[in-house]
Amino acid sequence: MSRSRAVSIALALALMLGLLAQGTLASDGSRLILKARTMVGIPDAFTGTKAPIRGINGGGLPWMLKHARVVLRSDGHLIVKVEGLVLAAGANAGSNPVNPFAAVVSCLKSDATVANVMTPTFPATTGPASAGGGNARFEGDVVLPSPCIAPIVFVTSGTGAWFASTGG
Repeated sequence: MSRSRAVSIALALALMLGLLAQGTLASDGSRLILKARTMVGIPDAFTGTKAPIRGINGGGLPWMLKHARVVLRSDGHLIVKVEGLVLAAGANAGSNPVNPFAAVVSCLKSDATVANVMTPTFPATTGPASAGGGNARFEGDVVLPSPCIAPIVFVTSGTGAWFASTGG
């Protein structure tokens, strides 16, 4: 077989695989729109009502975390996992006193307004991070606007004050 024929066959196979993958994505209606392996705990400047982000107030004290993972798909499927999300200041520094957590997905809509969508609450371990405090996981679906422009995912208290957000 000539080299040019082998290259042609390889290109044709690559094109077919690409079209097959595209067809699979189009048929399930879901694309990855956010994937993060980090989040940032709330710094002091954003606590309380000092500097809300997209209308979401911060928790009352700074927070920090050891590890996070966030996956958001265009169909609203959301996975949030945090480890060691604990207070960074105050009498309970290094510990998580809050159970349950929630998550908020914040999107800009096509008319430039903000849509904040909150998950149901989910369990979080309390206590010091050194003993497993501040660990939580959520997997479920939320109803997103279409399109969801510039998404931010927050981990919040059950009432919606944020402790950590995507964008490290």
